[in-house]
Amino acid sequence: MVLATSVSAYALLQSLVIPVLPSIQRGLHTSQNTVTWVLTAYLLSASIFTPIVGRLGDMWGKQKMFVAALGVLVAGCVLSAVATSMTLMIAGRLIQGVGGGVMPLAFGIIRDEFPEEAVAGAVGSIASLTAVGGGFGLVIAGPVERVFSYHWLFWLPAIVLVAAGIAAYRFVPASPVRVPGRVNWLAAVLMSAWLVALLLPISDAAEWGWASGRVIGLLVLAGLLAGTWIWVERRSASPLIDMRMMRLPIVWTTNLVALLMGIGMYATFAFIPQFVQTPTSAGYGFGASIVESGLILLPSNIVMFVVGTSVGRLTMRYGGKRLLVVGTAITVASFIVLLLARDAVWEVIVAMMLQGASFGLAFAAMSTLIVEGVPVEQTGVASGMNANIRTIGGSVGAAVMSTLVAGSAVAGGLPTSSGYNRGFLFLTLGATAAACAAWLVPARRRRLSQQEAKAALPHPEMGVVAAGTLFGDDPE
Repeated sequence: MVLATSVSAYALLQSLVIPVLPSIQRGLHTSQNTVTWVLTAYLLSASIFTPIVGRLGDMWGKQKMFVAALGVLVAGCVLSAVATSMTLMIAGRLIQGVGGGVMPLAFGIIRDEFPEEAVAGAVGSIASLTAVGGGFGLVIAGPVERVFSYHWLFWLPAIVLVAAGIAAYRFVPASPVRVPGRVNWLAAVLMSAWLVALLLPISDAAEWGWASGRVIGLLVLAGLLAGTWIWVERRSASPLIDMRMMRLPIVWTTNLVALLMGIGMYATFAFIPQFVQTPTSAGYGFGASIVESGLILLPSNIVMFVVGTSVGRLTMRYGGKRLLVVGTAITVASFIVLLLARDAVWEVIVAMMLQGASFGLAFAAMSTLIVEGVPVEQTGVASGMNANIRTIGGSVGAAVMSTLVAGSAVAGGLPTSSGYNRGFLFLTLGATAAACAAWLVPARRRRLSQQEAKAALPHPEMGVVAAGTLFGDDPE
C-alpha cells in the first residue's frame, strides 16, 4: 500500500501540469515557449536521476533511498506550489525529477521482500499504477484548477507524499541486499551530459527546426558523449550502469520495446486532450473543456487499472513475453482507430480504452521481465534504465508529434486534420515497431538464481550472449 501510494503520487506529477500550462503561463506572466520548460525541466531531471537513484538504492539500501526520494519529491512540490516566477517553478520541477527514483526503488523493495510467487503480481500492479497515475492526472487537473488553483496541483501530491514517506520510514523494512562499491561520478556526469544533449534538442525541435544547427549539433554531441560514457563504464571497476547487464537479451530487447512504447504513450497524453478541445469550427475536434477532455480519458484509466491488477495472475499463467506481445498488438489497434475513425466522441473513447488495456499489459509485463531477468543486486539500476528509456521514447514521440501536428497550422492558427493524420500515422508505425520488437524478447518461465544470472553475464570483451544462455531455451 505504501509503495502503491508513493508511485501513484509520483506518476500524477508527470501529467498534472499538461492541461493547465496556459494557467501557469498567465499566473507567472511568461511566454508560451518558456512555460513548456515546466515539462522539459522535469523530463530532463527524471531522465538523469532515475537510474542514478536506482543505483544508489542498490548500494546504500532501497528503503533508505526510497524515503529520501519521497522527501526530495515533497521539496520539489512545495517549491513549485509557492513559486512566484518561472525560475522557481522550473527549479521545483527539476527537484521533482530527482524523485523519479521511487519507481526502480519500489521494484527493488518488492523483489527483496515479497515471496517469489507474489513478485510478478506486485510488480505488475505497481507498473500499471504509473500509467494509471499519468492518465488520471489529466482527468483531475481541470477540476482541481477550476475549484482551487493550479498551485494545488502540487500541494495535493505533496500532502500524499509526506504521509507516504512517514509510512515508508516506519513500515518498509531495511534492504537485506546491498551492493558494495562506490558511485562512479565521472560516469554520472557523462550520462547526465549526453541525456541533456539528446533530450534538449528533441524537446525543442518543433521550435528550433529539425534541420537547425542547434538541433544537429546537440544530437552529434549527444552521440559523442554517449560513446565516451559507454567507454568509461566498460572500463570501470564500479560502473554506474553495468554494460554487461545492459547487453543481456532480456534487458536490451525489453528496453527496445520500452523506447518504442514510450513514443505512443507520452504523445497520447499530450495531444489527445488538445485534439478533443479543438473547436468544431476547425473541421475536427469536439470543443471540449479541460474537464470534459479529462472525462473522455477516464475510461482509459479505468481499463488500465483493471488490467494492471490482473497482470500478476496472467503473468504466472502465460508468461511476461506473451502479455507484452498482446499489449503491443492492442496498442497498434488503438492508433489505427485514431488514424481512421475519430469523428465521434465514442470512437476516441474506444481508442483510449484500447490504449488503457495495452499500456496496462505492456508496462507491467516489461517491469516484471526486467525485475526477474537481472541479478537481484541490479534490480534498481535495471528498472531505472528501463523507465529512463521509456521517457526518452516519450520525448521523441512528443517532439515528432508536435512537429507534424503544430507544423500543419497556417499563420498561427489551429492545426489541420491532415496534421493529426500524419501524427497518428507516425504513432501507428511506432507501435507496429514495438509489436515486432516484443517478439525478440526471450521466452522463459523459471526465474534464474542470483548465481545463475551472474554466471550467464557475458565477459566485458564478449558480445551479446544468446537467449538460450540465460533462459535455458525454456518454452513459453
